[in-house]
Amino acid sequence: MALTLVIKIGTSSLTDPQTGNLSLSTLALLVEVLSQLRRQGHRVILVSSGAMGVGCSRLGLKKRPRDIALKQAIAAVGQGRLMRIYDDLFSTLEQPMAQVLLTRRDLESRISYLNAYDAFQELLDLGVIPIVNENDTVATDELRRKFGDNDTLAALVASLVEADWLFLLTDVDKLYSADPNRVPDAQPISHVRSLEELTEVEAGEASTWGTGGMSTKIAAARIATNAGVRMVIMQGRYPNQIPRILDGEEIGTQFHPTPRTLNARKRWIANGLVPSGTVILDPGAVKAICDRGKSLLAVGISKVKGRFQSSDAVMICDLEGKEVARGIVNYGSDELDLIKGHRSDEITELLGYEGSDTVVHRDNLVLM
Repeated sequence: MALTLVIKIGTSSLTDPQTGNLSLSTLALLVEVLSQLRRQGHRVILVSSGAMGVGCSRLGLKKRPRDIALKQAIAAVGQGRLMRIYDDLFSTLEQPMAQVLLTRRDLESRISYLNAYDAFQELLDLGVIPIVNENDTVATDELRRKFGDNDTLAALVASLVEADWLFLLTDVDKLYSADPNRVPDAQPISHVRSLEELTEVEAGEASTWGTGGMSTKIAAARIATNAGVRMVIMQGRYPNQIPRILDGEEIGTQFHPTPRTLNARKRWIANGLVPSGTVILDPGAVKAICDRGKSLLAVGISKVKGRFQSSDAVMICDLEGKEVARGIVNYGSDELDLIKGHRSDEITELLGYEGSDTVVHRDNLVLM
């Protein structure tokens, strides 16, 4: 059966941890495996880190800089070099590839989100392997526009294209109960059926050249599994294990997906949008939207946090701060402060104009 596969490889797997130089043997093996999977009929997308590390190596820098403009310039140097190597290796195997650069803004806009989906589908239909990275050179707003790391980017792409599998190739062979570098008796975890099982798992530290620790991979798992994608954490030096995992071998840590019930629009709301604020609900409102599938009404809102406008995305939390849903609001934060806790038939008098009966309509609300 033909599958849609998203494979993300981290900087720590692509480069030497001391020098930042590319590990050409790993890169060549990865390209060979992906080309083989493509010849077997699978639809393959590669999300590749490494531009910053390659750029630092190319310019003779010994450590990652902190200045944003300098990092963007170095990433531009590294991205060109990285794509040249990928193109040479894939061309040797007569496998076409394409470069796809994304920013968070591309997935926040509904039109851009759909355009990205269509572009990926056309590339995959043509037998091309898209190679995806964040467009570091133009992504300037670190707090809102950046993906944060390529683990998150890979999970968002997997959600976008409705992938069957997401493989995160990293510098550990699987998830552990604690950082095995610091805790010798840390226990390996082969299967995660609910992310609630991981509340006690320590987050590993990021490597020298990479940006994402184990916490970013757990965050990626939340996005992927909620979108119905099975995710695997595995050792990046051995990409030839991917076909064996597809054949059923117990390798790495597998995160079991929830049933795929969300349509494309709701996946966009859940994963594509960046929440601008938070709405805190009383228990009755939580029960109404979670158990009965109702829209969110002002009467059930206890508190409003942050500044946002009408049509922005917000997190919807219970009184303990746990996110239970995410949605697009019909009112800005100032208006919600005025009408929270009040019935819908009181909104016109409170605001001085006739507003929507719902704060978040159920068609614009996704349970988390």
